[in-house]
Amino acid sequence: MKGLVVKNTGSWYTVRTDDGQLIESKIKGNFRLKGIRSTNPVAVGDHVELVPNQEGTAFITSIDDRRNYIIRKSQNLSKQSHIIAANVDQAFLVVTVNRPQTSTTFIDRFLASAEAYRVPVMLIFNKTDLLDAEERRYQEMMIALYENVGYQCFAISAETGEGVEVLRPLLDGKITLLSGNSGVGKSTLINRLVPGVCLRTAEISDAHNTGQHTTTFSEMISLDDQKPSYLIDTPGIKGFGTFDMEPEELTSYFKEIFRFSKECRFSNCTHTHEPGCAVLQALEKHYIAQSRYQSYLSMLNDKEESKYREAY
Repeated sequence: MKGLVVKNTGSWYTVRTDDGQLIESKIKGNFRLKGIRSTNPVAVGDHVELVPNQEGTAFITSIDDRRNYIIRKSQNLSKQSHIIAANVDQAFLVVTVNRPQTSTTFIDRFLASAEAYRVPVMLIFNKTDLLDAEERRYQEMMIALYENVGYQCFAISAETGEGVEVLRPLLDGKITLLSGNSGVGKSTLINRLVPGVCLRTAEISDAHNTGQHTTTFSEMISLDDQKPSYLIDTPGIKGFGTFDMEPEELTSYFKEIFRFSKECRFSNCTHTHEPGCAVLQALEKHYIAQSRYQSYLSMLNDKEESKYREAY
């Protein structure tokens, strides 16, 4: 029996079978012995093989090959990964310039990881209704930066509904991953996009300007019975440690750095100190944003560190 994993609550997975049944499933005991270095070897979006049992549940015995996935370093186990979702058509990364502030390093690490697995990303700048004049100018600058790199950006307020109507057609016929820090308003946005789903939301902590986890598991939400469109809701992420990225590959995951790197004198240029480095020249002339270059350096330095750095 084959099916699609639509929910992951930790040890249990809800699988929608090809004939429409929802079956609670567990991983078969020897499944973890196959060299999958992940805290969750099965992820929402996976197509799996099931063996039902007499209790009305099932064992997952194998996973079909994935066409892509979004992955990050496991927060507590540096040599393991955590797969956020598999087999997605696109990702919406929800960010906020305040309440809480999303760091550019977090954004860039997510974007680079998505580039590595060919997942298109759109940036959703939420909570525009809460911004003062200075914060609005900063948001406009951020949007200009990322649009210049080549990413679509949208400024919205999930709370008031402002700008949300533009997003709905972008979801038709697609599997879309929704991700971001805790507290950026993912659940509120889903409640706007999918009336009746009624996800729980929470206030931002005034003391620390941080979000609280209201989503504790990953789940695939159906948007339309007529067209197979899904939103994958995921728990808020505090940091984004990169996983299994070689330093020499990293350049190609930053679109603008990759464009200039073709003009470097040396083919193995790291863009840190080499003479004739076109990337450093572009940085000096402000063709590459300093924040993006710093994100590139932080990921380059990951290889020299043994543990996950929560600041990201």
